[in-house]
Amino acid sequence: MKFPVFIAKRYLFTKSSNNAINIITLISAVSIIAGAAALFIVLSGFSGLKDFSLSFSSIFDPDLKVLPASGKTILFTPDLAAELEANPDIISYTQVIEERAFLEFRGKNHIAYIKGVDENYRKVNSIDSTLLYGNWITPEEPVAAIGFGISRILSLGVNNYSDLLRVMVPKPGTGQITDPTQAFNSSQLVVSDIFQVNEELDQKYLFTNIDYVRKLLNYNEATLSSVELKLNPKADPVQVQQRIQRLFGDQTEVKTRFQLNDKLYKMLNAENLAVYLIFTLVLIIALFNLVGSIIMIIIDKKANIRTLHSLGASLKDIKKIYFLQGTMMSVFGGIIGLILGSLIVGAQLQFQLKMITPTLPYPMEFTLVNFLAVFFTISILGILASYLASSTIRPKLLQD
Repeated sequence: MKFPVFIAKRYLFTKSSNNAINIITLISAVSIIAGAAALFIVLSGFSGLKDFSLSFSSIFDPDLKVLPASGKTILFTPDLAAELEANPDIISYTQVIEERAFLEFRGKNHIAYIKGVDENYRKVNSIDSTLLYGNWITPEEPVAAIGFGISRILSLGVNNYSDLLRVMVPKPGTGQITDPTQAFNSSQLVVSDIFQVNEELDQKYLFTNIDYVRKLLNYNEATLSSVELKLNPKADPVQVQQRIQRLFGDQTEVKTRFQLNDKLYKMLNAENLAVYLIFTLVLIIALFNLVGSIIMIIIDKKANIRTLHSLGASLKDIKKIYFLQGTMMSVFGGIIGLILGSLIVGAQLQFQLKMITPTLPYPMEFTLVNFLAVFFTISILGILASYLASSTIRPKLLQD
């Protein structure tokens, strides 16, 4: 094996007497380097976009959420509360009542979700990082925190005590509505705070204290829409999920943050896979240059091949020489491309070279998974291309 490796290294780092072959080999090497760098940069960009997109959901979605299996409400008794408080895997929990509501302010209307939460809500979810100005809701007063989108649609600011925000929710019950004016429970709120996450969430939610929503919907103390849990970082979410599911019973379903956003996760993973496959196809096309350059080198080195054969090298050894030359070109080119791509990704992370907005840099993330994925992809494809090129050597070539 040492003999083919030695000759392959000499061929790899020595120029050919034919300038055209040197140019073809250079183009092949540049294609491999550029392909590896481009694939790593794109995968790093999509990893950054994925984390950036999921960071929005993590603000409103807890580690675990107990939801009704059917209908709108669950039963939350003092015994269940005591079980949650005694569980060492649960740092905190919050009770939530949520309902679709009709908002009206100075003749402007908007439909959103009113979300009644208790004093533990900010311990479970990272809502504090999104608050713009004002004061968060208090359990004693009829005040609300609204999204920036709702504020813009209704032209509504904070602490406006002269004009209050009117909230209307459907009255619970069954049967036909004969008087539309009696179909809603109505109340008024003062806006005390505004939060901003993204366009969709900013137009969707209004937060207020849970007692206010409970009275508005005529719910009793044990009736909730959901219970949201914050877990100990060392806890296994799946195991805790199973225990909480047994605790609450079949009338509820317990979901992890991943399950709450399964469509978003699937979409982002599908996009990431699609980009990987597209750029892998580009790499395959680029590696045709490698096949061509190896074949051209074989043709150019026919005299050398016959000399090696005369000196005792077998056909298998000669094929191995060109196979190793192509493989080393692929691996070394992939490593150089990865180093180049890593420098570009690092420069973006450090110096924010590309900006989406004046204050928001294009998100990127350097991950070992992406690095290894690109390295093994370029290596495997390079090995296959090298094998294809070296297999063109036939016994007839040694006899001519």
